[in-house]
Amino acid sequence: MNNPALPLDLQSLRCFDAVATQLNFRRAARAVALSPAALSTRIRELEEELGTALFVRTTRSVVLTSQGQRVWQATRELLAKAAHVRAAALSTAELPFSLTLGTRFELGLSWLVPHLTTLQRSRPARTIHLDFGNSSELLDKTARGLIDGAITSARFSSASLNAVPLHREDYVFVASRKLAAAKPLRKPSDAEGHTLLDIDPSLPLFRYFRDGAPAEEAWRFAHHEYLASIGALRLRVLEGAGVAVLPRYLVRSDLRRETLTVLFPRRTIPHDWFRLVYREGSPRTEQLLSLAGELGRVPLRA
Repeated sequence: MNNPALPLDLQSLRCFDAVATQLNFRRAARAVALSPAALSTRIRELEEELGTALFVRTTRSVVLTSQGQRVWQATRELLAKAAHVRAAALSTAELPFSLTLGTRFELGLSWLVPHLTTLQRSRPARTIHLDFGNSSELLDKTARGLIDGAITSARFSSASLNAVPLHREDYVFVASRKLAAAKPLRKPSDAEGHTLLDIDPSLPLFRYFRDGAPAEEAWRFAHHEYLASIGALRLRVLEGAGVAVLPRYLVRSDLRRETLTVLFPRRTIPHDWFRLVYREGSPRTEQLLSLAGELGRVPLRA
């Protein structure tokens, strides 16, 4: 008797699938490890539950009815889904997830983008998205939960943010070779003949050099030029437009080619760190810390 309130028995459906495949009760019984009588009982009960005949039986043959054909197609789909459920229960594969990281354009393009494929292969369930911007914008987005984290050397004081160090960032005070030859900068008073290039009026890059200088030194530059991007700073220094403090990794090849000259080479400039900054209590903290470990093994390059 058809009773739609009763759940279908997967074992009975497996028995039905075996008979529909073999079109022979004895062979089907062996396939499901039942006696022919027990198998026949299963099929009869299933037909009663569905309220329709599934097979036309004769002494010589077993043939699916038209309803049986439809039920068989649905049965195979259901059994495949059941197998998928079992596989999911036994699987240890990681569920897919994504992380959105903010970074400066130069650092992202030279360092992160070339390693995205390797990072994807190392953890296939993870997708990394990039968001480019300046450090203050990215720190704000991280604090507000708009991105999962930011890679930056910018300092911050927000109690809602945490950070993991990735790479030490060393700095050099540089000028183009031609500018250094034409207008030597050997003592602080020489700055009056130069333009200082930096990110913004707070002089976040030159501050590293000043932090390593004697307190009594006075640095007064003829002009200041603010360019927001260290990539733009590098280009302007190469043009001879001014002097600037820049990350050593960014100008390593320029120093090797001697297109740039290090100013005050004996002075120690305090270093900083590239950090992966993330929001306190982020639901992605575990994944971010794992990524930080991987990024710490990826060397910086310009």
